[in-house]
Amino acid sequence: MSFDKSNPVIEINTLRKSYGENLVLNGFNMKLFEGENLVIMGKSGCGKSVMIKCLIGLEEPDGGTIMVMGKNINNLKREDLDELRTEIGFLFQGSALYDSMSVRENLEFPLRRHTKKFGFLEDTTPLVMEALENVGLANAINLMPNELSGGMKRRIALARTLILQPKIILYDEPTTGLDPITSKEIILLMMSIQKKYNTSSIIITHDVDCARVISNRMILLVDGINYKEGTFEELSVSSDPKVRAFFK
Repeated sequence: MSFDKSNPVIEINTLRKSYGENLVLNGFNMKLFEGENLVIMGKSGCGKSVMIKCLIGLEEPDGGTIMVMGKNINNLKREDLDELRTEIGFLFQGSALYDSMSVRENLEFPLRRHTKKFGFLEDTTPLVMEALENVGLANAINLMPNELSGGMKRRIALARTLILQPKIILYDEPTTGLDPITSKEIILLMMSIQKKYNTSSIIITHDVDCARVISNRMILLVDGINYKEGTFEELSVSSDPKVRAFFK
């Protein structure tokens, strides 16, 4: 998988975030390039989710800068931040489907909420069907979430992420809780979507197999900083004990 190293779509510099005495991020730096799959690995509670929340403006950092598609998100007005978020898709760890809505209604929700991007759509069916076809579940359009398996829920959540045609996708533990076969299917689906739409993706995962297959580059987040960066092959043969711990 190739990507454009001359064009960072996200650039984080010296990001700092504390909660009282708990220092979570202590000068974290990161670049995500156009068309890249960047895997971030770290222990539970190391700040991965906090970094993502800062990235999309849900948390305000104590210091540092976050540039997304050339815009400093800390300086954006609420309306401009909301518009920028339509270019960023987020696949939540638990899928986060609305239980009271059908699959169709779950996918229609972001279209109804973000009318500025597509305008008011009298008929959302073409966009809904395209998104479902991308994940191989066009026949599930009228099902309810409680009628879906765990793998199907993850696919539908990914379809909902794709429906706004984002340029950047953030994956939070995309294979957690899935059996090995379904995990492999989700990984292959993520790769297919990246190839089809040339999305730039950040993948937060503890799944070493997922990282090996999907990553162009990896960052190991340790003690609030980007401790080591490199390809899977480079990091997996490191003699550094802190790096080796990720590949046991």
